[in-house]
Amino acid sequence: MKDTIKMTIALVLFAAVACAGLAVVYDSTSKTIAERNQKDTEDALKGLFPNGDDFLKIEAQLPAADGKVAISDSYEVKQDGQVSGIAVTATSAGFQSDITALVGVDNSGTITGVKILQISDTPGLGANAAKDSYYVNKAEKITFYGQFAGMKAWGNIAVKKDGGDVDAITASTITSRAVSLIVKTAAQAGAEWLVVNGGAN
Repeated sequence: MKDTIKMTIALVLFAAVACAGLAVVYDSTSKTIAERNQKDTEDALKGLFPNGDDFLKIEAQLPAADGKVAISDSYEVKQDGQVSGIAVTATSAGFQSDITALVGVDNSGTITGVKILQISDTPGLGANAAKDSYYVNKAEKITFYGQFAGMKAWGNIAVKKDGGDVDAITASTITSRAVSLIVKTAAQAGAEWLVVNGGAN
């Protein structure tokens, strides 16, 4: 009986110490991850809007016109105190898992660029959507995600197989369609927000 009580007390103490240790590790790790994610977001925003000097998170969630796409964070971009664009984060299902991208739109409704934030599709195929070494136009060194820059939010943002203007990744039509849908939905939501909030010209 005494041995059982001792063993129970020892197990309880061990569990308490283990839980405390895990809590400390989780706390320090979560802070590091949060800081890293914040830095990645800031770098991505600056990449889409090199001349932007202020990025303000929009509290209200923008509506997505397509139910297959979920819009999360959005950022109002300012330059010299004036609204110059918006960056919209959106997610949709890819070939193997969800794909998340940050899409920039300026006041003219033109896409300033796209940054793939998360993708887990097949390496060498769908994963090429985020690679800066995979070109859909080798002569001009245009990447898959890079081809969206300069397109209009209300333009023909779909893969060419579907009658659009987007060059698909070789043997990865599903991923190409998913990214195109994300970009189109995010860009249109952003363009509409700019019109309503006085950014569009």
